[in-house]
Amino acid sequence: MSPTPTGRLFGDDLVLTRTFRAPVEDVWASLTDPARTARWFGPWEGDGAPGRTIKVQMIQEEGEPWMDMTIDACEPPRRLALSSVHEHGSWHMELELTENAGVTELRFTHHLSGTEGVGEVGPGWEFYLDALVASRDGTPAPDFGAYYPSMKDHFEAQR
Repeated sequence: MSPTPTGRLFGDDLVLTRTFRAPVEDVWASLTDPARTARWFGPWEGDGAPGRTIKVQMIQEEGEPWMDMTIDACEPPRRLALSSVHEHGSWHMELELTENAGVTELRFTHHLSGTEGVGEVGPGWEFYLDALVASRDGTPAPDFGAYYPSMKDHFEAQR
């Protein structure tokens, strides 16, 4: 069974959400602790402070490359904003957490510089956020083949 795409475009913002039955501090740790990010995205090294650049390893990508990411804002345990400039362009992302009655919602926003590549970017973030869910639930990581190209049309139709 293929996963269902959830991401939506609002102008040039790609927004995806996930919900966790966990306190906000625990979900925050899954997004910021290098040992925990290694379970779903990749580990990171450096000074994790606003204005600083860290190195992040993308373990799900071919060759497991390292990339530089700048921490634009860090407001524990509610908001993290990151940016990166690399060979595929520039990324500007925000992760915002809200908790209500022991349930925490993650709102992930990728501020796109245009929607041309959303058919590739959207399925990638669906995959990574489902990998986050799997890492927290202790279930097997998803297979990217279930996300792309099957989700491409969902995202391109919103342009």
